Formats: sequence, C-alpha cells, structure tokens
Amino acid sequence: MKGTVSILLVGVGGQGTILASKILTDVAMRQGYDVKMTEIHGMAQRGGSVVTQVRMGEKVHSPLIEPGQADYIVAFEQLEALRWMHFLNETGTVVVNTQRIMPMTVIIGAAEYPGDALEQIKAGAPNMVQLDALEIAKQLGNMRVVNVVLLGAMAKQMDIPKEDWLAGLEATVPARFLELNRQAFQAGYDS
Repeated sequence: MKGTVSILLVGVGGQGTILASKILTDVAMRQGYDVKMTEIHGMAQRGGSVVTQVRMGEKVHSPLIEPGQADYIVAFEQLEALRWMHFLNETGTVVVNTQRIMPMTVIIGAAEYPGDALEQIKAGAPNMVQLDALEIAKQLGNMRVVNVVLLGAMAKQMDIPKEDWLAGLEATVPARFLELNRQAFQAGYDS
C-alpha cells in the first residue's frame, strides 16, 4: 500500500457499521499500519446515519477524511452512498448494498427516495461494486451479518491477504458468531 488509504463506512443505525470499522482497524494494524478511526452516530437509534472514517498508512495524523479524499466508500444502503459520494476520490471504489432503508422524511411523505440511486452512484464512482448483502445475509440465516458481507466485498478490492481479514474477524467477533461471520465474509468476497 502506498500512502494513506482512507475508507468511509456509511449506513443506518443498527446495521453494524461500527463493528465493521473495528474489524477493518484490526486488519490494518495486523498489516503494521498506523490506523486512526472516528465515528459519528448521532441519531442512530432512531434510524439515523452512522458514519465511520478509517485511515491507514505508514503515519496517519488524523482520522478525518476530507471531501474528494476517500479511496473506498462502503455503503450499507443506497441513499447513504449518495449522501457521501462527494467524499470519493477520482479513482475510488464504492461498495454498495442494494438495500433501501427509508429515512423518516420519506416515511412521512416530505421527500422521495430516489428511484435512480444506483445509477447516480455509478455515474459518480469510477469503480462500483454492488451487491444485495441483505439477501446474502438472509441466505446465511442472519440479517445481522450484512456488515461482514460488505467487508468481504471490499476486502476483495484491497491488497490485504484474506487470512488477515479472517484473523481480524476472529479477534473482533464473539466466538459464538465467528463461523457465521466467516461465511458472511466469504460470501461477500465471492460476490
């Protein structure tokens, strides 16, 4: 890895965005990188946005990612990807879950969910990986592993050995959920 890699994980409260960032941080430290992470989860319990920023490299001075500087955006649902696209750099990759979670403004009729969200994301992203992580998680028997499915899809795009990702899962995920999360990671990696 050359320079600093900046990764933005964006989702809605309850999707496991913070756990995914903790796994990512563990994996980066296993690679010997200096890692900084920050999280914003204001109204997460009410279905609000959750954003984590992870930066890794030889020496990282700040966890904050400026607009136009993210190498990766991992979006746990379509609208969150759209909200944060301006952070992606010119050669960046977006990994987006095709799931739609309606925000309160849409639920009460004050706004509409964009029907062409994936097309807008693709137009703004040089590299886009889209997958139905929710359906994959359901097939594995637990909707709560969407986060690890998405990590698997991102991991395939990065130059970090898969074994280190699996070791990061083992260090971060409780033992009783480890096998399910390994399967989720592999399913995302294979998608």
